[in-house]
This record gives sequence, structure tokens and C-alpha cells, in this order.
Amino acid sequence: MILIINKYILKKGFLGISIWPFVILRDEKLKEDPVFMNHEKIHLQQQLEMLILPFYIIYLLEFLLKYKYYGNAYLAYRNISFERESYQQEANLLYLKKRKIWSWVNYLKIASK
Repeated sequence: MILIINKYILKKGFLGISIWPFVILRDEKLKEDPVFMNHEKIHLQQQLEMLILPFYIIYLLEFLLKYKYYGNAYLAYRNISFERESYQQEANLLYLKKRKIWSWVNYLKIASK
């Protein structure tokens, strides 16, 4: 993992993004937040196990499908399977030690509106 601190790369409202092998943070203080960093590390693991490029293709396709379903970009984003796994497990700091490969598949579903 390579950390980059740059508030100008990220769109307003975003605190960080993981793009293998980088984690880009808006503020240096975020690297001291274990829950936030665990969220981003989960994304790095997802990307790695999918050989990187397929992760982004599926992420985008899932966002588009869920945006069409929800009609709301934020709800679409929060319901992407990769995000669902990361948000639900971010506080579990031992998660990556016990996580099984392709665990994000367990989070594939359309939640109610």
C-alpha cells in the first residue's frame, strides 16, 4: 500500500479512494484512523484478488445498474457489493486476517429502496 495525501485529487465529499496499489487520502490525519484505513485496505484486497482491472469493470457496472434502480448516486454507491463489504466490516480490524477470497460476492444484492 502506497499512501498519497492530496486533497485536490479527490472530488469534494470524498475522504479517500483506493486504486491499487495506492490509497489516496484527502487529509493526512486519516491515515491514523484505523477504521477508515481498514475500509480502504479491504478495497485493496478486493482489487488484488480480482486481478485489479475486473474489479473496476464490475464496480462501474454495478454502480450503473444500481443507479438505474435507485435513481440516486449515493444509494447506488453505498449498495455496490464491494462497498457493502467494506462498510459492514470496516470496524472489524481482524477481518482481513480471516476474510475468505471473493467474500464481496456475499454482499451482491439489491437492498430495498
